[in-house]
Amino acid sequence: MRTAVIGGGIAGLAAAFELEKARAGDAAVEYTLFETGPRVGGSLASELVDGIVLERGPDSFLTEKPSAIELCRELGLENDLVGSNDAARKTYIVVHNRMVALPDGLMFLVPTKLIPTALTPLFSIATKARMALELLHPPRPSQNEDESVASLVGRHFGPEAVDRLADPLLSGIYGGDAAQLSARTVLPRLVEMESQYGSLTRGMLAAHRKMHAKAPANGAGQSKRAPRPIFTTLRGGLQQMIDAVANRLNPESVRLSTAVSALEKLPNGWKVYSQGAAEFYDAVIVASAAWSAGVLLGPVDPLLGEELGGIPYSSSITVNLVYDETKLNNLPDGFGFLIPASEGRAMLACTFVHRKFLGRTPPGKAVFRAFLGGMKNEALLTETDAKLVATVRRELKEILGIQAEPEHTQVSRWRRAMAQYAVGHQERQKRIAARVANLPGLRLAGNAYDGIGIPDCIRLGRRAAKELLAETVAIEV
Repeated sequence: MRTAVIGGGIAGLAAAFELEKARAGDAAVEYTLFETGPRVGGSLASELVDGIVLERGPDSFLTEKPSAIELCRELGLENDLVGSNDAARKTYIVVHNRMVALPDGLMFLVPTKLIPTALTPLFSIATKARMALELLHPPRPSQNEDESVASLVGRHFGPEAVDRLADPLLSGIYGGDAAQLSARTVLPRLVEMESQYGSLTRGMLAAHRKMHAKAPANGAGQSKRAPRPIFTTLRGGLQQMIDAVANRLNPESVRLSTAVSALEKLPNGWKVYSQGAAEFYDAVIVASAAWSAGVLLGPVDPLLGEELGGIPYSSSITVNLVYDETKLNNLPDGFGFLIPASEGRAMLACTFVHRKFLGRTPPGKAVFRAFLGGMKNEALLTETDAKLVATVRRELKEILGIQAEPEHTQVSRWRRAMAQYAVGHQERQKRIAARVANLPGLRLAGNAYDGIGIPDCIRLGRRAAKELLAETVAIEV
């Protein structure tokens, strides 16, 4: 079986890794990984600067989703896995230039502790009263129609909770807008809780009790297992994972700086056009962004191309700033802060990297990692690096009082890199799956379909390769 993998981001790399494993045991398995750029890895890119690990794109992945950790273990990187410093985890919301800590007992978007919620300056008295009365919400029958996250959260906790909680939290994850993101896709647990309990607070408390009831008892002689860190990364940066996968692949099977210009469906396979030549493949895994996949697949299936092209994307900018820690004012405890869109700032969020992951920054150095862009401020991508750094420095001065000159700065732009799970996303995915099912030998992988994070992309890439390999075995049998 000859398979073309189009796109060398982490999803495409994961698919190629699975195919390489099969090739090692079966000479009949061949693959080619096509990557438009000069390197593989997509937005996963790390640099080491004076002993400091700087991430240009994502800095970690969720520990509870196993695919990334499993891949790292297969690559021999288990000893380099680093968990987040959750003992120091504290997140702030910026309100009128003031850092306000998220109240204790907040489970994602749902307040579950009365006193901390009542005392926090994050919300007005009217919003706090609404949060208390939310306990009285009756169960809501399952709805056939999807709605936005803003609609769901606003119905329960009011518009201020959307502005100061839902929007900044989700903007930090998706770079998106709570008024556009699908509640059914992004917050499926809350949708289920509303249907069963009515009150999201009661639903979250019930889920918390069930989780503790299922936890194994700490009997005599048993050591209590430490909780898993929320986030995991690699000691040398996520580039370690990219390099390790790339080193496992057959060098002759990887084509960098090689764009695929067209795809053609044949009765017995696919023709892949690249650099003026056409090659036959039995199967194709399209692991590029959905908008790019739509361009390639539109001539094959116009409806599929239209659906893929209809998935919205946001762009983002990361700005890393390295400081001499002794020249900073007293920095608040915690991992960093989020900024609501209503604050009118360029920054969406800022992470205190040296606090989040210990051991990746030398003593005496502080690293700030600012995020800009998102759905509401794409125009920032046209600004110069100097202008973006100056903007971040000005906002850090206004929020944290930092006036020191950074020792090093780094700006990275990621155009149309983050898929947005807009209202109706699940229905769109069903339509896409139905069209793909009618095109034998085709699979799609990436962050536009069933999970936005690194583990999801790895899972989807490896699954695509496994499914195609299994189909080949079934045909041969």
